[in-house]
Amino acid sequence: MTLQARKPVESGGTGGHWLAVRPRLILASAFMLFLELALIRWTGSNIVHLSYFTNFVLLGSFLGIGLGFLRVGRTTAQPYYSPVVLFGLVMVVLAFPVTVDRDTDGVLYWTSLSTVGPPAWISLPIVFCAAALVLMGPAELVGRCFPELPRLEAYRYDLIGSLTGIAVFTGLSFLSAPPVFWGILAAAAYAVLLVPRPRAAYIGLVAVPSLAVVGLLLAETLTAGALWSPYYKVTHRQFEQLGVPVTDISVNGIPHQQAVPAHARLQWEAQYGLPYERAAARPDDVLIIGAGSGTDVSIALSKGARHVDAVEIDPKLRELGGSTHPDKPYDDPRVTTHVTDGRAFLEQTDRSYDLILFALPDSLTLVSGASSLRLESYLFTEEAMRAARERLKPGGAFSMYNYYRESWLVDRLATTAQRAFGHAPCVDVVSTTGQQAVITAGATPEAQRCGAPWAGAAAGTPPPADDDRPFLYLKDRTIPSLYLVTLGLILAVSLLAVRVVAGPYRRMRPYADLFLLGVAFLLLETKSVTGFALLFGTTWVVNAIVFAGVLVAVLAAVEVTRRFRTPPLPVMYGVLFAGLLLAWLVPNAWLLSLPVPVRAVAAVIVAFLPIFAANVVFAKRFADTADATTSFGANLLGAMVGGCLEYLALVIGYQGLLIVAGVLYLGAFLLLPRRALA
Repeated sequence: MTLQARKPVESGGTGGHWLAVRPRLILASAFMLFLELALIRWTGSNIVHLSYFTNFVLLGSFLGIGLGFLRVGRTTAQPYYSPVVLFGLVMVVLAFPVTVDRDTDGVLYWTSLSTVGPPAWISLPIVFCAAALVLMGPAELVGRCFPELPRLEAYRYDLIGSLTGIAVFTGLSFLSAPPVFWGILAAAAYAVLLVPRPRAAYIGLVAVPSLAVVGLLLAETLTAGALWSPYYKVTHRQFEQLGVPVTDISVNGIPHQQAVPAHARLQWEAQYGLPYERAAARPDDVLIIGAGSGTDVSIALSKGARHVDAVEIDPKLRELGGSTHPDKPYDDPRVTTHVTDGRAFLEQTDRSYDLILFALPDSLTLVSGASSLRLESYLFTEEAMRAARERLKPGGAFSMYNYYRESWLVDRLATTAQRAFGHAPCVDVVSTTGQQAVITAGATPEAQRCGAPWAGAAAGTPPPADDDRPFLYLKDRTIPSLYLVTLGLILAVSLLAVRVVAGPYRRMRPYADLFLLGVAFLLLETKSVTGFALLFGTTWVVNAIVFAGVLVAVLAAVEVTRRFRTPPLPVMYGVLFAGLLLAWLVPNAWLLSLPVPVRAVAAVIVAFLPIFAANVVFAKRFADTADATTSFGANLLGAMVGGCLEYLALVIGYQGLLIVAGVLYLGAFLLLPRRALA
């Protein structure tokens, strides 16, 4: 098979489009990735289940993208179904939102109060199937461009479009643009990409539903009065309680925090004052991680702090605290604000403190693209508490408080503090209702003043979380049954959908190695996202940079393969396995010990060497396939299965994913056709 351009395999599907194939391919690819990111963000803001299962929308997107490629050549009809299904999804989600939920079989929702809306077993399948159908349309438009170009040139423009989609979504996140702007861009993309023939069908199936989506999102923006941060839909209301002004703040439909004057908060809830009673040193320099709307900062100032470093990951929560908190703590010259990740700040600051507070850090959401990593996951590991200990002055103290809901979780965190500080901490269970507790550990035993000695952890308490398995809220080393059942159903539905849409499975049999390459690559990508989150913070900026960096590494691999004579596939597989071995051998602790610029260079080399080698392998193999769209679709469906296997990290840790990826790459190598080996 040569790399000569081929004519379209379908008639009327692409040849009649007014836009040339290359800009059309870039636009369709950009739209596809933009729409995927927008669906993950928007559905998670209205259905609380998806704040903890964002990977399910990702899996649905991968299924739809794979099916879209497999449909190419089997129909000449335009994918008018995509805007129609998008309208249906938006209408259903807005009509039946899920605002809160309780804990379910080991998957814990700590601040949930009650259930409002359909249960997970109804809402999750609907969103999964709808996401697949919505993304199948843009993917089909991308796939129809592939036969018109040489293999690697088409893949190159697909990657350029994907990078453009990430850049546009990142820009809108930076501007805190509400979803109505996402809807406007989606409507414009549908209008440009879908052929306006016949006119009646175009108006009824494209223009009307697209404009309806914009209208629904505009109504949501105007009625909810929400602030859209890069992480949440933030809503707030102000009222008086016992004559005290209170601002109640909810994120993604869940009550999250309140801006309350310091004197009232100290009077109403004892946990806020206990860290200052248990710490022996005067709190001159205080670090607050999870500063939020400012109440904890105001309390620190009222306790005589001379300087407060207030760390908050969400810019909109910080902005809301600055404008609504009755005490105006962020206006105080003693306060310095840092909008960043708490663990990253601990690792990078050179300041020392009399008191370090983890003030109810509970993100209520996951890092997009990582199956079980929450924004605050790396704050509660043993390594994080050791980092906090290193930032204490002699005689300083560390304290954390929250509504922990389970007694075993209090014991787990207390055990973590004991290991990190070398002695038993103070443990104050303020209320057994919700396990409201304060855990305080001094730099030395003399630096803490406990009301009563901690009795120690109860039998059956799980060991401390660590940076490889930072899953604080998962009691057992297992995958919760809700995940297993849902993932099993996803795979079953996917098998059926592939058979219905793409025909017999034998079409993809020659590309079994490309399927395994897709499975393994998703695991590599997950390892990269979680690794960079640990090294540089779980912020949305780091997340966007890492995803863009992965695409840049893939694009570089494609360009090298296109322009230069690369080594044979067996040699490149050898480079790939060497890269996996390097990533396995280099510990995160060593990388964290490096200065940030050196750490960045080392992390890029360790993370992106196997990604680059894997994509040279893919590019060389893809260039030699007989059917571009079927082989690419098989690879994308493999990525969906890889998204399911991400949950193995709950059992084996993120480092263990490298072993699984290595086994999958070995399987792909063994399935290589003989001509590819030659």
